[in-house]
Amino acid sequence: MSNRYYDPGEQRGARVNDLFAAIAPRYDLINDLQSFGLHRWWKRRLVRLANPGPGTPALDLCCGTGDVAFALAAHGAVVTGLDFSAPMLAVARRRGDAKAQESSPSAGRVSEFLQGDAQKIPFPDASFEIVTVSYGLRNLASWEAGLREMWRVARPGGRLLVLDFGKPDNVLWRSLYFAYLRLFVPFFGRICCGDSQTHAYILESLKHYPAQHGVAAKMRELGCRDVRIVPLLGGVMTINYGVRP
Repeated sequence: MSNRYYDPGEQRGARVNDLFAAIAPRYDLINDLQSFGLHRWWKRRLVRLANPGPGTPALDLCCGTGDVAFALAAHGAVVTGLDFSAPMLAVARRRGDAKAQESSPSAGRVSEFLQGDAQKIPFPDASFEIVTVSYGLRNLASWEAGLREMWRVARPGGRLLVLDFGKPDNVLWRSLYFAYLRLFVPFFGRICCGDSQTHAYILESLKHYPAQHGVAAKMRELGCRDVRIVPLLGGVMTINYGVRP
């Protein structure tokens, strides 16, 4: 049976918007449950690879509730978060208000959480030293357009990083992982959101996504140097890394 939140055609954006409106209030809780808390470590690994420093301009695309944006800011970066889901941004802004009262003078900051399309980033060329996207490229109508936009707004020497569900190279491990996504992850959607299809969407979208090897190939096609695939938990998650010359 097809998933009502997945549409490969013109309605892709609207369907994904409906999905994130449904899950926004419980998004962080379900991430903890379905990953057994490991998503926090994976995001820290992403931030270490991004290597932010004091005052580094960074853009976090598909920023959701702000985890990566806040982590980059904690390392001194000046971060803009961009997402097209108003409910997710509302959660991020509430979290930002709370964190603003806790932050130390030496920390960076999230300058704004902006509503916008990652396929048409509203910033000039060469605006950022770091451009990240976590669990978002897979959800775009055109992941290639999203990656081209990341390249466009990165400065020479800027780092592009993509964290997302992967497709493990080991066939047995991949089959076990896909079984988990098919049989168990929808349970969290049913319990927390009243709708198993919100999280059955993950496997459906992953089937149509080229994952780490496709993203790496596109990075090379764009002209990135130092292209790397960083497998996490045997490729269950992956980080794609590249540098704009």
